[in-house]
Amino acid sequence: MTTKSHHDSRNIDQSIINYDAIIVGAGFGGMYMLHSLNKLGLKTLILEEGKGVGGTWYWNRYPGARCDVQSIEYSYSFSDELQQEWEWSSKYSTQPEILEYANHVADRFNLREHIRFNERVLSAEYVENSKIWKLETNSGKIYQSRYCVMATGSLSSINKPKFAGIDSYTGDWYITGKWPHEKIDLSGKTVGIIGTGSSAVQSIPILAANSKHLTVFQRTANYSIPANNKPLDPEEIRYVKDNYSSIREKQRQGRAGVAFTNMGTKSALEVSKEERLNEYQKRWDTGYSGFISAYTDIGINKEANETAAEFVRSKIREIVNDPVKAEILSPKNAIGCKRLCADTNYFETYNRENVSLIDVNETPIESLVPEGVRTTEKIFNLDVVVFAIGFDAMTGALLSINIKGKNGKQLTDKWSDGPRSYLGLCIEGFPNMFTITGPGSPSVLGNMMVAIEQHVEWITKCIKDMESDNKTEIEAQEDAENEWMDHIEEVATHTLRYSCNSWYVGANVPGKKRVFMPYIGGYDVYREKCNVIASQQYSGFLRS
Repeated sequence: MTTKSHHDSRNIDQSIINYDAIIVGAGFGGMYMLHSLNKLGLKTLILEEGKGVGGTWYWNRYPGARCDVQSIEYSYSFSDELQQEWEWSSKYSTQPEILEYANHVADRFNLREHIRFNERVLSAEYVENSKIWKLETNSGKIYQSRYCVMATGSLSSINKPKFAGIDSYTGDWYITGKWPHEKIDLSGKTVGIIGTGSSAVQSIPILAANSKHLTVFQRTANYSIPANNKPLDPEEIRYVKDNYSSIREKQRQGRAGVAFTNMGTKSALEVSKEERLNEYQKRWDTGYSGFISAYTDIGINKEANETAAEFVRSKIREIVNDPVKAEILSPKNAIGCKRLCADTNYFETYNRENVSLIDVNETPIESLVPEGVRTTEKIFNLDVVVFAIGFDAMTGALLSINIKGKNGKQLTDKWSDGPRSYLGLCIEGFPNMFTITGPGSPSVLGNMMVAIEQHVEWITKCIKDMESDNKTEIEAQEDAENEWMDHIEEVATHTLRYSCNSWYVGANVPGKKRVFMPYIGGYDVYREKCNVIASQQYSGFLRS
């Protein structure tokens, strides 16, 4: 379908750069959105802060950075030619390989000519009388478009360290989420890492192996399952390529957007202890994917959850030689209430003589000092400090842009008590603006590539229908948005994911309102909901 271009027919300042659609972000969401809108015939542009494509995988270059979804599933499905020509090297791909894939996609589909790199969007304002979005960037340029698509990513806005005394520290310090692009030599250096979330779990074994001494400052212990990563052999690759169609369909119909996870069908409490332990051991040996899917009630029943949690704790006690360290590393919360980590020799690393573990609950960090980190107990002399303190997840990237909707409504004001949206796709008061995998959608609770493709395809159809029906404006209705947010809350409260302070509720960001941000009802349920709404002439939306 080729649509008519509207950018010349409106009374718009021609000194400003005009498009039919502008996308913010050149990660996997932004690139597929660009490809899809190009096929519609819309004049489309991506504005990207970085120097290259890849989004999260462009910035996250910390040692050991790796995807926790199997490579063959963490990839696009929209092009069979792409599926057949690309080969992943291992079960769980590394950041360099994922970035290589992103660059391959950009080149294969000629996307770069439609991307402006080094353009960080400072503000986005909806101009009501002309029904256009006006975006200003750090270069001083102003761009205008009928549609604005925020592909800013769920885990892209870093949680900046706010420790007292950080400016006095004389060593080097780095943030895992924005790691330098050049190689860092840690040989002979004493290193401290603050945080034990996913990026820390992946980087700690490598930091320990490459430094003189590593001190880990832990606030909250995390559950982690061995990834048991391995190279993909030619037979596995051939099988996948021959069966991609059925694999992708299983992904689309699955609760978490994955095909190779063996979902349990029984309660953990209806089988014998011996059977449970055998099942957990089998899944531990297989690796990360599917551990907490062993039984149907691990995510909703405390007693059932405890059986899985205690199994992992027993493994920690078995692996870590020092019982004091093992106890500190053993999580006390429900397994799965925070995102489960996948590791390579994480717990084993604490048996190294050059690794220390500090429980900051017992001896809190007071500040950074010129020589390192000061706790209530002592000063740790450190050449390098690594901050692995996570992201301002799901909302941070959007709220870092000064977004104004109708009547000058600020997104920061609308979201002051937590994010609100309809389906995680649109926000009431902000017409013609779409969010890819935004808060209110399943997004981070499964395979992000499946979530991205579903959102992009829904948005593309929505815009295509707008063009076909000669509509110029679409906006989420307040009642529909409120009903959807109530539904998200209701579904979440019946699960154990709501039972701990995780980044799902923004607990890692000081001052952030605690609300459960993603939709936990499942990719399959959500997809059907979105399809029904579209088939009903976009019920819950006002089109004009």
